[in-house]
Amino acid sequence: MPKKIRITNVHLDLGASRRGTDMGSSAMHVAGVVPALEKLGHRIVGMRHIGQVSMEAAVVGDPHARYLNVICEVCRGLADEAEQTLADDEFPLILGGDHSQAIGSIAGVARHFKQQGKELGVFWCDAHTDMNTPDTSSSGNIHGMPLSVLLGMGPKELTGISGKTPALKPEHVVVFGVRDVDSKEAELVKRSGVRVFTMSEIDARGVGICLDEAMQILGRASAGIHLSYDLDGSDPSVAPGTGTPVPGGLNFRESHLVCEVIAKSGRLTSMEVVELNPILDIENRTGKFAVWLIQSALGRTILWN
Repeated sequence: MPKKIRITNVHLDLGASRRGTDMGSSAMHVAGVVPALEKLGHRIVGMRHIGQVSMEAAVVGDPHARYLNVICEVCRGLADEAEQTLADDEFPLILGGDHSQAIGSIAGVARHFKQQGKELGVFWCDAHTDMNTPDTSSSGNIHGMPLSVLLGMGPKELTGISGKTPALKPEHVVVFGVRDVDSKEAELVKRSGVRVFTMSEIDARGVGICLDEAMQILGRASAGIHLSYDLDGSDPSVAPGTGTPVPGGLNFRESHLVCEVIAKSGRLTSMEVVELNPILDIENRTGKFAVWLIQSALGRTILWN
């Protein structure tokens, strides 16, 4: 079904340890995301840019939660934008940006549905679980903390963006494609109750079976599904332009299958693609790959028109 899509371009790289993801949305536009969506019959009804101050002008602040104040400001603006987009009966497509932006995007989507008494489900595709806190993180990089924040753990400046209650319940979250978890973080993940599908499990059981189970879990969420796709969830051979690549990820077809299965469910409420770093890419291969994934999530199939 054709959608009215509002694109938000997030220019943010302060959550990561390497510069460059602030240009990720631009790379997706160079790869033709707008005409690709229009070709599928969707209508782009608006576009907004949300961004950080330059790193040179930003204050690091707490070394255990680096650039907290600037990231808070970006995420508050993004949350308001996502919430308003849904209120206007439009589909939020959010192009990042490092994964710390999910604190804002998911908070805004969750706030919208909480007003209707509904709970949001999240499919988090990532090589990492992103559930560190300032107490467990060895780097202090907030892009390793967004999921814990959305579950109510971490700095109150960030958890408060979701409102009086956490944006997400652990039983409504699936993390898919994991293969790199910090030791202290692993304990938090085990206690959280979030269902994590590691690449070892996906390899052993098969991606189709694991996706079926993931969708059954997310079926408990009454609002629908937000897809948060970190491009390092895919293997570096298909998505080389990321700052934290980990070998052994989802291959080209498995990555598309994730998006196709979610599209087929008819329950996709919103989507973000993050951690594209054009500085590290090869001839915009990752930008083009990201556009293909977005098309798959928004309805492109083998027999498409």
